[in-house]
Amino acid sequence: MVVTGGGSGIGLATARELAYLGANVAIAGRKREKIDAGLAVIRGDGIPDERLFGDTCDIREPDQIASFVSGVLARFERVDVLVNNAGGQFPSPAEMLSPRGWEAVIRNNLNGTFYMTREIATRAMIPAKRGRIVNVTAMVARGFPGMSHTGAARAGVENLTRSLAIEWAQHNLRVNAVAPGNNIKSSGTAQYGDEMLELARKATPIKRLGTPEEIARMIVFLASSQNDFITGQVFGVDGGMPLWGDIWTIPDPQSPA
Repeated sequence: MVVTGGGSGIGLATARELAYLGANVAIAGRKREKIDAGLAVIRGDGIPDERLFGDTCDIREPDQIASFVSGVLARFERVDVLVNNAGGQFPSPAEMLSPRGWEAVIRNNLNGTFYMTREIATRAMIPAKRGRIVNVTAMVARGFPGMSHTGAARAGVENLTRSLAIEWAQHNLRVNAVAPGNNIKSSGTAQYGDEMLELARKATPIKRLGTPEEIARMIVFLASSQNDFITGQVFGVDGGMPLWGDIWTIPDPQSPA
C-alpha cells in the first residue's frame, strides 16, 4: 500500500493504521527527514522493517514517481492500495495570486495526483485486475475563498475521482475520495494559526476539531476489501460543518451573548 505525503499529518495517521492492520506500507514525500521520521513512528508501533518502505518523491515530477514505484514494486511486488494524500497550498486572495503561485499549487494537488495514480494503476493495479485508490481532497463544494488555486485543483481531483471510477471499473478498481474539513487539527492546518482553527471549531455543529486519525479511519475503510460496491464518491469528514453555514458568520451558541 502506498501513501503519499506519508511522513506527517493525515498521511502518517493513515500509514500507521494500515500497518497496524497488517499491510505492507510504502510512504512517499519530498523531504527525506520527514520520511525517516514517519518510518520511525511506525516502527515504534511494533511494525518490522520488512513491512515498510519509504523514499523521497516529488509527485510533480513523473520521472521521480516512476523511480519510486519501481522501488515499491521491487520491495513488495504489488500495490493494492494507493492513498493520494500529498498536496500543499498557501492562503492568498485571488487578485494577489501570481501565475507562478497558481501553477505551483495546480501541479502539486492536481497534476501530481494524476501522475502517481496513472503510474501505479498502469504498472500494478490494472494488470492485476484489483486495486483501491483513495484521493484526499478538501472541503471545496461551496467554494474556497482565499484559496481559489487549491479549490480549483481539489475540485479537479474530485472530478478525476469520478471519471476514473467509471473508466477503471472494468479492471476491478474502486476510486473514491475523502474531503477533510478545514476543522481538522493537523500539520496541514496548523500553518493557518490557532485563531483560524478556533473559528472553524465554532462553525462545527459538534463543537470540536477533528483529528488526522478520524480521517484515516474513513480512508482505511475505502481502501479495504469491505468496500466493494462504493466507487466514484467523495466523502466529507468535517463534523457537519458545511451543513450549518459560513465559518465567518456562525456564532458559538455556547458563548455568552
